Formats: sequence, C-alpha cells, structure tokens
Amino acid sequence: MMNEQPPQKKKQKFYQILYVQVVFAIVVGIVLGHFFPSVGESMKPLGDAFIKLVKMIIAPVIFLTVVTGIAGMSNMKTVGRVAGKAMIYFITFSTLALVIGLYVANFLKPGAGMNIDPATLDNSKVAEYVSKAHDSTITGFLMNIIPDTVVSPLVNGNILQVLFVAIIFGIALASVGDRGRPVLNFLQELSAPVFKMVAILMKFAPIGAFGAMAFTIGKYGIGSVGNLMYLIVCFYITALLFVLIVLGAVARYNGFSIIKLIRYIKDELWLVLGTSSSEAALPTLMKKMEKVGCEKSVVGLVIPMGYSFNLDGTNIYMTMASIFIAQACGIELTLQQEILLLLVAMISSKGAAGVTGAGFITLAATLSVVPTVPVAGMALILGIDRFMSECRALTNLVGNACATLVVARWEKKLDTEKMHAVLDGHITVDIEDDHH
Repeated sequence: MMNEQPPQKKKQKFYQILYVQVVFAIVVGIVLGHFFPSVGESMKPLGDAFIKLVKMIIAPVIFLTVVTGIAGMSNMKTVGRVAGKAMIYFITFSTLALVIGLYVANFLKPGAGMNIDPATLDNSKVAEYVSKAHDSTITGFLMNIIPDTVVSPLVNGNILQVLFVAIIFGIALASVGDRGRPVLNFLQELSAPVFKMVAILMKFAPIGAFGAMAFTIGKYGIGSVGNLMYLIVCFYITALLFVLIVLGAVARYNGFSIIKLIRYIKDELWLVLGTSSSEAALPTLMKKMEKVGCEKSVVGLVIPMGYSFNLDGTNIYMTMASIFIAQACGIELTLQQEILLLLVAMISSKGAAGVTGAGFITLAATLSVVPTVPVAGMALILGIDRFMSECRALTNLVGNACATLVVARWEKKLDTEKMHAVLDGHITVDIEDDHH
C-alpha cells in the first residue's frame, strides 16, 4: 500500500523546489513594487494570467475527481453520508470562526478612537460590491448552484455548479452498472493527462506570484497599510490562533498534527500567499490529499464543497471587519445587534459560495441587512483588503485540508498508516507521479 513511489527518484536541487521559487518571486515582487511602484503595478497581468491558467483547469479536475470517485463507490448512501458529515463539520467550524472574529474585535477594539464620520466616506468605490451583494442571499445561492446547461459549468468554471453536475453524473454513472464501465474507464484514463497539465501549469506559479505581489505593493504600497496596521495584525493573529488552537485541537483529536499538515501543504500555502487566491492551489491540494491517504471519493466531495462552504478565514474577517467599521464610526452596537450581525453573516457566508470576491461581497451583503453599521464604512478597509485577502485564503486552505482528513477518518476512508508516513516525511509525495 505504501510503496507507491518509484525507487530512488533523483533529488531536486533546492532552487528547483516550487515553494523556494515562489518565495523568491514574492520577495522580488515586494522589492520591485516598493522601489518602482509604477513598474510593479504594471506586473498585474502576470498574476492575473496565472490565476486564469489555474481556473482554466479547475472545472475538469473537480469534475473528473468527483465523477470517478462517486462512480467507484459501491453504495450510493456513502455519497450522502460523506456530504452530510462534511456539511456538519463546515457549519460547526465556520460558525465558530464567526463567533471568534466577533469576540476578538470586541476585545481588542481595532477601530476604537478613529472617529470617522460615515458621511465623509466615498461610497462610489463600495457601490459595485453592494450591487453584487444580492447574489449572496439564499435565493441568489440557489440560482447560482443550478447551471443553465449540463456543460455550462465546465465553461464558466463555477465550482458549485461543477460539483452539482459532477455529483449527479457520478450517481447516474454508478446506477447504470456495467454499461457505464467504459465511460468510467475513459474518465479515469483522462485524469492522468489532466493532472499532468496541472503539474505543467504549476511551473508558472513563481511568475504569477511575482506579478501579483509586485502589483499589490506597487499599487497600495507598504505605507498605505500603516494607519490600519492594527486591524491587519489583529486579523492575522486571530487567524493564526484559530488554525493552531481550534484546528490544532481538531487535528490532535483525529490523530494527526496540524503543524505537520501545514508543512506538508507548504507549496500550496506559498502559492496562495503570492497570488492572494486559494483557487490557485485547489488542483494540487486535491491530489495531495489523495496522496496522504484520503480516499479519492472523499477528496472529490469535501474539497470542492469546502471551497464554497468552509471559509474559516473569510468568516473571521467578516465579523471583525463589521465590528471594526462600527467602532471606527463611533457606533455602539447592542448585544442584540451583534447577534443579528452574526446570524446574517452565517447566512450570507453560505449564500455567497461561488461568488467571485466572496469576502468583500458577503461583507457588503451583511452590512446592508444590518442598517446600524454604514455600508459606506467598507471604504475604510478597501485599501487593505488585498493584504487581508492573503490571510483569508491561507486560513481557508488549511481549514479545508484539515476537514478532508477529519471527514475521511470519520468515514473510515483514511489510510492512517500512510498518512503518518507522509506527514512524518518518510514518504515523499510528488503530484506529477500517479501510480494507481
């Protein structure tokens, strides 16, 4: 079971390792953006192009993983059970993240003493996010999950819609028995070149990380975060403690170490840090969670669902940002108003699943339903949102990796012996190798 690696693979030189290249690219991007802001800003197309390259491959990766995973299951009840357990996990921990964000913002008071008059804020920059906020209602969510045609999700790349079609097609394929075997075999064979494409595209990751980071520092500047640095520090510390303490306890209870898991997915984390997008790491994360011992069917359901419903970092950000805006504008919220804010955030964070730029849009949706806090206050954090989106994406990624191992263990679809061997570094994992 554990000898899936080919014997004696040639060891990479340190400069050939992906995360080393990405770290170097991030540093060069920061230096360029800081000293030559206009040049740094002009690097934006490099970051955008890489994200687009990855998004190009996400739909087929999810579709193939989910369909082959479900069609390979002998019992369809298992599919419902895995999805149900995953949703219970997601709802529990994303709600906990909202509560923690609310508590920390009230305790540390990052916005206190700013005394901003909401009337003086520029509402025009916020308007585009508010206009998209209706998509994050439950109605918007239902309209968002059902595609126009069976093939349109593969064209528009909406993760929720791809998942929806893939689950139905996977169940249908399993239901027709032996007649579906040639189709299943074809899809399994197709997975190999598709994941090879992922490996090829990942070689461009350092260029993407360089472009995105040079643009961020060039446009917003390190100096622009100065007056809001306390909020950023509060958010980063809260997210870090959530990962180490809350997810750490979950991991320990389920027999693995969160630190070792973070070390295992470090390539993906550096990639997310460089590009500010957790989607950039989705294809390789799915493959890595299979390689660590999770059954393919569990990975195929939990990770795409998690990218839509298990956004721990986004949830911490939503309640912290809401309370920050209220504090900055000198608005004292009652306990009832804070509970209302929490309930609205719970609904809008689920409703915005699959909406691009979900973090800022769900914040607009939440504030527009709670009239006490001015939506215009979002203009205060618009400039630093890019710096906070990196932390949101990193926390979301670790949360989804942790959730996959936990749900796989609950379902007895986790090879614990292999997991420990991989996390302890006894087995080296290379996503380019696929020896099934």
